Amino acid sequence: MYGIVLNVHSWLRWVVLIAMLWTILRAVLPGPRAWTPADDRSLRLSVISLDVQFLLGLLLYFVLSPFTREAMSDMGAAMRSPGLRFFAVEHVAGMLIAITLAHVGAVRIRKAAPERRHRLAAIFFILALLAVLASIPWPGLPAGRPLFRL
Repeated sequence: MYGIVLNVHSWLRWVVLIAMLWTILRAVLPGPRAWTPADDRSLRLSVISLDVQFLLGLLLYFVLSPFTREAMSDMGAAMRSPGLRFFAVEHVAGMLIAITLAHVGAVRIRKAAPERRHRLAAIFFILALLAVLASIPWPGLPAGRPLFRL
């Protein structure tokens, strides 16, 4: 079960990144343009994909992962181990920041005047994307994982 959820979580990162990039691209396209249903779809896809990814991450974190189980058994030792610290604290904190930015941004965008929506989408989703990128276990890092799991 752990392997299946981990693989889905790993592959879903690409959906999240593409959806967020799509939202950002639509927000920063040059020229004045109205907020369209396509902008709503990109926003909704970004938030939904982040939510699904977050739920899978919580399942891994609290139920399935041997890394977090080991880290929780001795948090002091986990803080001294870059790999364990990353998954026990840094990855989770960064993703919580990203999902918070995306949700707050989505609410602010929906409530904003139409002429401000693109600017808000750009600000909130660029910040959320930066948090996601900083929290992914990229290859070469102490807690690095492969870009594509098979």
